[in-house]
Amino acid sequence: MKVPPFHWWRTVVFLIPAIGIYTIVLGVVSLASTLVDRRGYVAHRCAQLWGWLILKTTGVRVTVRGTPPPADASYVFASNHQSIYDIPVIFASLPQSLRIIAKASLGRFPFIGWHLKWAGHLLLNRDDRGAEVLKKMQAMISHRASLIIFPEGTRSVDGTLSPFKGGVFLMAIDSGLPVVPLSVSGTRHVMLRGRLMTCPGDVTLTIHPPVPTAGLTRADARALSARVQAIVAGDVTS
Repeated sequence: MKVPPFHWWRTVVFLIPAIGIYTIVLGVVSLASTLVDRRGYVAHRCAQLWGWLILKTTGVRVTVRGTPPPADASYVFASNHQSIYDIPVIFASLPQSLRIIAKASLGRFPFIGWHLKWAGHLLLNRDDRGAEVLKKMQAMISHRASLIIFPEGTRSVDGTLSPFKGGVFLMAIDSGLPVVPLSVSGTRHVMLRGRLMTCPGDVTLTIHPPVPTAGLTRADARALSARVQAIVAGDVTS
């Protein structure tokens, strides 16, 4: 029988329990904070610390290229998706108060799901209509929060970029929010899809200038998607 490599043992014996503790402890703090902070600022700081701890514990070194836009306004950040490590990399690296899109059913899961529900993340049902989604976006904007989307729809198998879906850009157009393209490289090698093993590594996050949506209509969603994809692709390595 082949003995698993060192990093498999390190992942199973050390990293998974450590990340579990981070998730539970910071999840409890996050939930408690929503009793007095309905805007979700403290909850987001917990998410940032959660991401930073995961990266430090795993041994992931992040180099940020480009300048984040001002943190006092809302944006839609659109990133490629190489690994589940993309989320801690982005949360730990950007100054914005970030929200994600998730299925509404996820809000019932302990700690992470509860955090998403009470900290103002966009939990959507399949039958949510445009007006309902826009209402949730406007609530997010009122708290000066920003949305992070992964337009490929799923993680890349080999690191190459899959076509961006135009539908998710409708939210940016309907809300009038600029889209900030993000290029993440290196996370795929930290944790390959379908493999229960993480490895230390170097990751690069490139922050591109915002793409304005003012004056665009819903008919422009596919063109906006293609434009953002071309920008992201220019700084992605597999």
